[in-house]
Amino acid sequence: MRLTALPAFEDNYIWALVDDEGNAVVVDPGDAAPVLAASGHGLWPAAVLLTHHHPDHAGGVAALRERWPTLPVFAPEDPRIDTATERVGDGARIPLNGWEFSVLAVPGHTLSHVAFHRPGNGSEGHLFCGDTLFSLGCGRLFEGTPAQMLASLDHLATLPGSTAVCCGHEYTLANAAFARTVDPANPALRRRIEEATAMRQAGRPSLPSSLASEVACNPFLRVDAAEVRDAVARRLGRPPADRVETFAELRRWKDGFRA
Repeated sequence: MRLTALPAFEDNYIWALVDDEGNAVVVDPGDAAPVLAASGHGLWPAAVLLTHHHPDHAGGVAALRERWPTLPVFAPEDPRIDTATERVGDGARIPLNGWEFSVLAVPGHTLSHVAFHRPGNGSEGHLFCGDTLFSLGCGRLFEGTPAQMLASLDHLATLPGSTAVCCGHEYTLANAAFARTVDPANPALRRRIEEATAMRQAGRPSLPSSLASEVACNPFLRVDAAEVRDAVARRLGRPPADRVETFAELRRWKDGFRA
């Protein structure tokens, strides 16, 4: 088994989990071209998983199904995704290529957003989380509420710490500037920034990260940490009423943040 990140557009990643024979489960192919190019180098799409309807995640599916008409496409219940062949919701299990993927409803970025988790079973597991969780950040709230997004992140944070977090975008260093502003004394954050900087300077993706790392240094997974609450309190001029307000203000802060 190998995990491959196919760059697309300016900063997207199309993820492919590939078995020993080259059969791949492809996640969020917003552009068909990188997948078609990889198919000439031993990667053959066996199924597509879609986390949400945004075109930079789902826009390449039609072209892939023109090339492979029987290609199954698993997607959440959302009429805006018209290329799905099978609809899946929270708690569903999808057996593919000898692996099993669990579906997690994670509303917030969009209302119908889902994530796909492949348990480790003695090896590293994988979380394909689209635009819900980023390394050192989280997605904007285009449709959901802060309470919904916080609940979604809380859910993801309960997965094993060894889980490889496969996000939809290369946002790590941009997110790092904000995280450092919120939580400047965090040694885990400092190490993650150094690691990601070295990876990008070497021309490599900063992803996947581990869930344990995100829990230790992603401010959006640390709304209960005193350091994060204190930073939000200073911004509000008072203590936040609860953890939802902490998250909501953190997200508003990030929305307007400029490094």
